[in-house]
Amino acid sequence: MKRTFLKTVAVALASMAVGGAFAADITGAGATFPFPMYAKWAEAYKKETGTGLNYQSIGSSGGIRQIRAKTVAFGATDAPVSGADLDKDGMVQFPAIIGGTVPVINLDGFKPGELRVTGPVLAEIFLGKIAKWNDAKLSALNPGKTLPDQSITVIHRADGSGTTFNWTDYLSVVSKEWADSVGKGAAVKWPAASSVGGKGNEGVAANVTRVKGAVGYVEYAYVKKNNMNFLQLQNADGKYVSPDDATFAAAAASADWFSVPGMGISMVNAKGANSWPVSTASFILMYKDPADKAQSAEVLKFFDWAFKNGKGMAAELDYVPLPDSLTAEIRSKVWSQIKK
Repeated sequence: MKRTFLKTVAVALASMAVGGAFAADITGAGATFPFPMYAKWAEAYKKETGTGLNYQSIGSSGGIRQIRAKTVAFGATDAPVSGADLDKDGMVQFPAIIGGTVPVINLDGFKPGELRVTGPVLAEIFLGKIAKWNDAKLSALNPGKTLPDQSITVIHRADGSGTTFNWTDYLSVVSKEWADSVGKGAAVKWPAASSVGGKGNEGVAANVTRVKGAVGYVEYAYVKKNNMNFLQLQNADGKYVSPDDATFAAAAASADWFSVPGMGISMVNAKGANSWPVSTASFILMYKDPADKAQSAEVLKFFDWAFKNGKGMAAELDYVPLPDSLTAEIRSKVWSQIKK
């Protein structure tokens, strides 16, 4: 009972943080990855138009469940829904924002980005095969650094998560062992013996901050918000890069959005000397023939406004706004399918 009550309060607070009221004009639910961005857009949109947004930051799997249950006007997911499932559900899908997922650590004596890791070594950490920070493989990647004889605790998402989908997608690409033994998905069985779950990006960030020697993965806005330490990652071109809007944009530069039904492309391990290896998009799900056409129209007005006016706000949080050429295609090819 107590746990259910606290969960309800948490969802209510998340909604208030975006809309400022329970009786919001637009309802949506899903991914925690874009929550800081939607909150910022919603605040500005409310001031300009008077229309509020009630967005429940409950994870991608929750967002998909809510839109399928038709309890919200849009769902948000970082794990794109397949074209076949979109057709079955009678929905469309489009990207709203681009960002990056970042390996974060709690290790005293090192500045953010001072330590480096490759994808295969990172996979061994999350597999539990590398269980100490002074492991020979980590030391070899960081010459001149004195790494501590300290146990590594893996922090992962406890809920169904698009962030987890993209993180495990990346680990599957860079590690055959991960692909064969764990695979990718919104929820997986975490193999490391020392591991702790957290609800949402917020929960993972909180646990990494709390647990000494921890490593986890969160969207970059949470890194900035919580002043978290992070690892540099080696990308597909063999270059070590840090996460920011420039490296996320580099990864997205060659994306062929309409090559996949529902625009659900993967940008993990993208080529390019400046590309961040775990760059991802967050997607919006809407019905082609919505039960509440007035609210559906309001959702499109909100994202239309955000695409036109929200670029600067996105940059402030180190998200990457979609280019005008892409948003024009979304309007003509995707939104045109939604009945007014």
